[in-house]
Amino acid sequence: MKRSKNLSSLLFLFLIAFLTFLITSVEARKNHTKKSKPHKHHQGKGATSGNNTHNSHLPGPAPAPPQPQQSTIFLVLSFGAKGDGVSDDSKALVAAWEAACRVKGATVEIPSGFKFLIQPIILDGSGCMPDLVLQIDGTLLAPSKASTWPESSLFQWINFKYARNFTIQGTGIVDGQGSDWWNSSAHKRSKHTPDTKPTALRFYFSSDVTVRNIKIINSPQCHLKFDNSSWIKVNNITISSPDYSPNTDGIHLQNTQNVEIHHSTIGCGDDCVSIQTGCSNVHIHHVKCGPGHGISLGGLGKARSVACVSNIIVNNILFQNTQSGVRIKTWPGGKGSVKNVSFSNIQVSNVGVPIVIDQNYCDNMKKHLCQNQIRGAVAISGVKYDNIIGNYSKEPIRLACSNDTPCTDVDLIDIQLKPTTGDPRSLRSDLCRNSYGKSKAPLLPSVIDYCLRRDGGQVKHIARSHEKMC
Repeated sequence: MKRSKNLSSLLFLFLIAFLTFLITSVEARKNHTKKSKPHKHHQGKGATSGNNTHNSHLPGPAPAPPQPQQSTIFLVLSFGAKGDGVSDDSKALVAAWEAACRVKGATVEIPSGFKFLIQPIILDGSGCMPDLVLQIDGTLLAPSKASTWPESSLFQWINFKYARNFTIQGTGIVDGQGSDWWNSSAHKRSKHTPDTKPTALRFYFSSDVTVRNIKIINSPQCHLKFDNSSWIKVNNITISSPDYSPNTDGIHLQNTQNVEIHHSTIGCGDDCVSIQTGCSNVHIHHVKCGPGHGISLGGLGKARSVACVSNIIVNNILFQNTQSGVRIKTWPGGKGSVKNVSFSNIQVSNVGVPIVIDQNYCDNMKKHLCQNQIRGAVAISGVKYDNIIGNYSKEPIRLACSNDTPCTDVDLIDIQLKPTTGDPRSLRSDLCRNSYGKSKAPLLPSVIDYCLRRDGGQVKHIARSHEKMC
């Protein structure tokens, strides 16, 4: 009996040991399978955890080489410019321009402390990326001798063609060095040379252009010109040339629309701002003009041409020592119309004639062109003069309108003009003729109240017929 008990105990112990062996074997097989199972990589956040120590000795993918950042600054000195005022830096400027054109938001930099002599050049913007900037902090110099200019480049010095989304800015100077041209015989150096002088900066078929903060001086002729362009902004610039420099208009607009010129100082030998045919939606404000000939619309209709100007606003202007203030001038025999023009909040100081409409304008040097062109004129209608105050040196007003095409809808409101010297009561009574509209006090001198005829209904159809040409 005792032997049977011992056998049963041995069998029980053997069974326990066998079961323990089986359990250990199963667990060992599970662990082996778990270790040999490949690790999954995740692209999400935290994919490279520090807990995966079993892969720490394996080589990872090679890091991407750093990409060089493309510069947006194109320093003209880096393209070979010397900046000594003597060497010809034209090619360097063109090369910098062409390189910058390929980069969005690029800047061509003219650094301060240098003078760059630039021959007549064309800067073509037709292939440029948007938001190109010409940063002028140094000085650009035109050739000083008229005799060195090629005859093919007599119309402009620096010509911007097809510029889009473009800005000129900086603290520098654009110097046309025009004194040699102002000599009446300088441009007649050869019988083969045309009677023409270059504009300093010209924009042709351009849009979304801003010119700000720079100084343009001593141009041979116009300082800044916009031809066949639109959406133009000129802000905080200074234009300067002597009052004896002929035909040196400050800003010249032709066939250009949607223009704003403001907070600038312009002094020159001709019109501070000249608005020619094809211009509309022009706003000029907070400008100081003088010396010069004032702000002018025209001359329009030269050689019997059709001229069209509309929607012009000129306000908050100071004229000092100018021949005229606000002026509209048209050649006899012209066609077309000037309409919807407003001159307001104008201050004049020692101005020859502050308010001028002249439908018989004729350049003194070209009187022969006016012969046999007496009949007809560009129609002028819808012109308002409001709050024009100050003093004059010749006459307060001159409205010389055409017999065939009288001026209509002209308003004179709050005009207060005193002579710098003399008695205003000695003024001629024929300061105005063939002009229709209404006036509103205060009016000083009182003769202004007799400038306008009240009934212009019968002649308005003439203006409307001319408007149809535009």
